[in-house]
Amino acid sequence: MTLQQLEYLLAVHQHQNFLKAADACFVTQPTLSMQIQKLEEEFEIKIFDRRKQPIVATPAGLEIIGHARNVINAAHELSSLVESQKGKMKGQLRIGIIPTLAPYLLPLFVPSFTKNYPGVKLLVQEQTTDVLISMLKQGSIDVGILVTPIKENGISEEVLFYEELMVYASKNNRLYQKQYLLQKDIDVSKLWLLEESHCFRSQILSLCELKKQSSEFFNFEYEAGSIETLKRMVDVNDGITIIPELVTFQMPKNELRAVRNFKSPAPVREVSLVVHGNFVKKRLIDSLKRSILDTIPEKLRLNKKKNVIPIQL
Repeated sequence: MTLQQLEYLLAVHQHQNFLKAADACFVTQPTLSMQIQKLEEEFEIKIFDRRKQPIVATPAGLEIIGHARNVINAAHELSSLVESQKGKMKGQLRIGIIPTLAPYLLPLFVPSFTKNYPGVKLLVQEQTTDVLISMLKQGSIDVGILVTPIKENGISEEVLFYEELMVYASKNNRLYQKQYLLQKDIDVSKLWLLEESHCFRSQILSLCELKKQSSEFFNFEYEAGSIETLKRMVDVNDGITIIPELVTFQMPKNELRAVRNFKSPAPVREVSLVVHGNFVKKRLIDSLKRSILDTIPEKLRLNKKKNVIPIQL
């Protein structure tokens, strides 16, 4: 048994296909298949059921895969520990981040992190919350930057900051004339929403208590894939949308004039680093946390935990 064989094992389990696993490991399919077969012969156990498509692990194989993941993670952590003892930080950190955070948070901390830790390779994936939770459990990412609380078994959350939810209003909308808003001011017939896969959509529904008014959703024929698209749709229509505070720090002055705050206590969303219970890259993740907190606007660091809007997965 070798670490390389265990890496191949995890790749097949993740991709459920020998060819895709081989491509991900930069080897030929015959090479990967032969190494998996050798491992099965050594263990005298069938790890994968090759009769099924996509390929799935046998019950015994699932247990072996779980232990293999722990071994690989421990090996990576040992390598990182050795490098840190030499005064270096090396390795790779696989980060998952949700789409409503990625375009606004990544440009803040990535340049600083890569400058301070040149030996660390950042691998960043942008996915929705449910996908990232699954990837954390499978071990295909090391840490997620998500909106919490998630309250998922086996998942640990470490709060980074709180950001206010704000209204972005068309000049043609009556809310444009108001300075501070109440949640009851939101006219749901004028509200533009993200598509259903986004957890930020569920927070808006909770904020506006739309679940009780699901019959009114027939007005919402168009669902956007990004906050920037929502803003553009609001600009050219008599509409409004809800945006997180991070968006406003990159807005030009003409767009900022369309932003309205809720009256205190303003609704906020909680942003956290999220890891699986058996994570091992603690030093790298601690460095990631410092980089984020050092580079976000001070306003976000000062926001308090108040009126946190829940998400629904």
